[in-house]
Amino acid sequence: MSHKEVTTRFAVREDIPLIMKFINELAVYEKMSDQVIATEQLLEEQLFDKGNAEVLFAVVDQQEVGFALFFQNFSTFLGRSGIYLEDLYVDPIYRGNGYGKHLLKQLASIAVERGCGRLEWVCLDWNKPSIDFYLSLGAQPMKDWTIYRVAGETLHHLAE
Repeated sequence: MSHKEVTTRFAVREDIPLIMKFINELAVYEKMSDQVIATEQLLEEQLFDKGNAEVLFAVVDQQEVGFALFFQNFSTFLGRSGIYLEDLYVDPIYRGNGYGKHLLKQLASIAVERGCGRLEWVCLDWNKPSIDFYLSLGAQPMKDWTIYRVAGETLHHLAE
């Protein structure tokens, strides 16, 4: 597939089925399909009713070929908000055309426009193609940091 002009657009409520489709495709790629419990109703509530995250689509020939789901976080050391990229996904048949890079450039632009101090994300250790891609853009791995997570029953137990 040859490189074609790519644009971006923010998701609207009517895009929920498409967002869900991309989330499921990403989960298959990451070998984590069994962990997807999100529903279209949950996405609508969280993205559009509560505004907890935003979605940007990469669009080629009026076709959405990938997405970035992100939200605002905060750095106490910088004293400023940042953008946390939760998911970046480009349909495999469209990869290698710069569409993922275009989404990241747009996110960087949004971060700068909003006065954010940084753009960050995590990547699975085995995902060498993505790691190489991120390194090529100048992203730095945070070698001294480990992500900790409390979820599910453990989260509820901690809350008691």
